[in-house]
Amino acid sequence: MKIKDYKDLKVWQKGIEIVDKVYTLTAKFPKEELYGLTLQMRKASVSIPSNISEGFAREHTKEYRQYLRISLGSCAELDTQSIIANRRKYITKQELDDLSENLNHESRMLVNLIKTL
Repeated sequence: MKIKDYKDLKVWQKGIEIVDKVYTLTAKFPKEELYGLTLQMRKASVSIPSNISEGFAREHTKEYRQYLRISLGSCAELDTQSIIANRRKYITKQELDDLSENLNHESRMLVNLIKTL
């Protein structure tokens, strides 16, 4: 069965879930972080499903793989930023662990999709 729409991809759906989690977590960050860590974490999270969908729309597999690699990089970036948020006491250890697990799962799905293409 050929996937006709990127919204049908589990990896894209998981990316959207991560965006929702990050927006919820960062909503409680201090106001002075609005243009700092809050913005950076939101941008990195949005980049994950955005690059999956943009790559899917490309005509060539090589380009698609490159966009998936960018999503993978955004996962790593967001993981680092969440560690910083935890160290600054903006998120709890449990919230960090939950987000890290989601990012790890997303990263594994991205790597598997890259290998499949």
